[in-house]
Amino acid sequence: MNAKLASASHTIMNEIVLPNDTNTLNNLMGGRLLHLMDIGAAMAAQKHSNRIVVTASVDNVSFKAPIRLGDVVTIHAKITRSFNSSMEIRIDVWSENIPSGRKEKSNEAYYTFVAVDQTGRPIPVPTVKIETEEEQKLFDGALRRRQLRLVLAGKMKAQDATELKALFAQE
Repeated sequence: MNAKLASASHTIMNEIVLPNDTNTLNNLMGGRLLHLMDIGAAMAAQKHSNRIVVTASVDNVSFKAPIRLGDVVTIHAKITRSFNSSMEIRIDVWSENIPSGRKEKSNEAYYTFVAVDQTGRPIPVPTVKIETEEEQKLFDGALRRRQLRLVLAGKMKAQDATELKALFAQE
């Protein structure tokens, strides 16, 4: 596995799909891909927070195209926003068949990680520095996605999800 740090909140990871990683159709198994995505997200979260991190949630995983035996999987993991001790990480997965030159986006997802101390208790994380318009859009959307996660997990009442309610407000 080859990991390269692009910035404090962005990690790029590459992996080649080997026979042991595939199903009977010679496509990368979904569970194996989720494992790789979790590692990529964890590396971005650890680098951003400089702390031990644990996976808190995984959502919006969409499988758009199969990744085939022999393809190179490239995982882009980017911190979109940090809260008190948690961080949302956007994952984009690309597959590349090197001999043919075919590249395609295969998957995307949002992961949430929490930074913890040596005893496993949540610990504060730094804020995310916004540098581009795209980063600002992801940052703004992260609060809505967080509120949706909390409502679905029963940790927030729907009426308290002000950012979500604003999406449906009539003017």
